[in-house]
Amino acid sequence: MEGGGTLSDLYQKSKKLLLGTRDALERLERIDSSSYSSSSSSYYSASLSNPAVDSPDLALSIKKDIAQIQSLCVEMDRMWRSVGSRPQRDLWKRKVEQVAEEVDSLKESLDKHLLRNQKRVLEARERTELLQRAKGDSAHVLQDFDEEAQAMQSARNSSLMLDEAYATGVAVLSKYAEQRERLKRAQRKALDILNTVGLSNAVLKLIEKRHRVDKWVAYAGMFFTLFVVYVFWRWTH
Repeated sequence: MEGGGTLSDLYQKSKKLLLGTRDALERLERIDSSSYSSSSSSYYSASLSNPAVDSPDLALSIKKDIAQIQSLCVEMDRMWRSVGSRPQRDLWKRKVEQVAEEVDSLKESLDKHLLRNQKRVLEARERTELLQRAKGDSAHVLQDFDEEAQAMQSARNSSLMLDEAYATGVAVLSKYAEQRERLKRAQRKALDILNTVGLSNAVLKLIEKRHRVDKWVAYAGMFFTLFVVYVFWRWTH
């Protein structure tokens, strides 16, 4: 699957993604603060002249990175359980749990940002409607804010669909991980029995070959799941 490698490699990649995602989220918050520091009409004018203020695209990019980190956490959670040394296993467990907590915090901050932006756009729309009734000449401004509100709603809908797709992917990956652990335990028991009765090396090699095939089947299933999630995300945009 994407992000394959050793446990240490996956951990370093997840930490790098966490750092980049945190910076992107801070940039999104700065855009939010500067955009709404003036009146609603001034914010809309600024967004037309400065494409960087178009925060939905940045928010969706952050959402994608968060989903990738969560996928890495699923894979790391499977791998640390196979570490032979008990102290090392406990250390990796704490590290993976820390990454999972950090990415959950980032996801919560992003969701709050999207809700806050949607609320502000709706408030700006209501102010524009009042202004239109008072002056009778601001219909075009109301239309502009309608488009902005629709863009924010679209971003939130896309975010929810990504959440659902990610949850499905995580469930499938977890099933693959559980099946692989069961196969490994069954293989170890079988090897113990075969060694006891003195079965030939040729049969043992055949069993190991079957194990490798099962492992690649599991990896192929994980990759296919992530590919479906990616295609779904691309299709919705």
